[in-house]
Amino acid sequence: MTSERKQVKFGTPDGISEGDWFKGHAELYAKYLHRRPGRGISGTFATGADSIILSGGYIDDEDNGSEIIYTGEGGRDPDTGRMIADQSLTDDGNAALVISQGLGYPVRVIEGLDVRGKTRRRAMGGYRYRGLYRVTDHWLTYGREHFLICRFHLLKVASGSDVQPCPVDPLATGETTLERATRRYVAQNRLVRDSKVARKVKHLHNNTCQICSLRLVVSPTGEAHSEAAHIQAVGKPHHGADLISNVLCLCPNCHALFDRGALHITDTFDVIDNVTGRFVAELRQAQGHNIGVEFIQRHRDRWQVRHPE
Repeated sequence: MTSERKQVKFGTPDGISEGDWFKGHAELYAKYLHRRPGRGISGTFATGADSIILSGGYIDDEDNGSEIIYTGEGGRDPDTGRMIADQSLTDDGNAALVISQGLGYPVRVIEGLDVRGKTRRRAMGGYRYRGLYRVTDHWLTYGREHFLICRFHLLKVASGSDVQPCPVDPLATGETTLERATRRYVAQNRLVRDSKVARKVKHLHNNTCQICSLRLVVSPTGEAHSEAAHIQAVGKPHHGADLISNVLCLCPNCHALFDRGALHITDTFDVIDNVTGRFVAELRQAQGHNIGVEFIQRHRDRWQVRHPE
């Protein structure tokens, strides 16, 4: 296989039809179907993504034929195949898919057949070209292995639609307003939320953690750092409200434990270690901060009890 990186092209290459079979990555590369051998996503932040491979590498993937919920790349141990770290929208392949969504680029989908192996999974039956899909949505959520993952919703483009291959050279012309806005969104790597809610909750608690009572002072003048944690997660697929009643003031450690379900809160505001089942503390209260029990219940529903019966 040549070491020369092929130019990005969108659409179905000449001479290729949906359903065509290919032996391996070398042939996919040679036919211009997938330019990143050994990687699930072909593309970069600068160009957008032109193809992905479905290989069963992530347990959160959902393949319903014309509709795919695809897990982004990153966070997986190459030796064990298990998730060991969070994914990020700033990872090159994930950022590329967001760019393709924002700019409307079609993405080639290639399916691995007869995928086997517990760690380094291989498509023993070769690969089949599934056609072109559009990235219609993306979001961040915690996956089944309890790490943050990037998820992408793709819908199939009808066969025969006029979607022409389009070489991309980001240096050839200036970016449009849409391109600048899309890239700025990816660089921020966060949902735009009402920061007034976060500031209000932090102010009510004087930047003191409601669980462990730590006030993390970060300057000689006494300035403290705290984090606003949504109880019922906002964004897809949880759709929690960005309201004061759905936000806690926590230190970074308690925030991480709470977001991953290692801590939960009872309806009477006891904080419980969700790994051991032991009582941790009473949630600190503040006048003017009325926490919604319905949000606490949604958080518990999401993270079921983990300790033995």
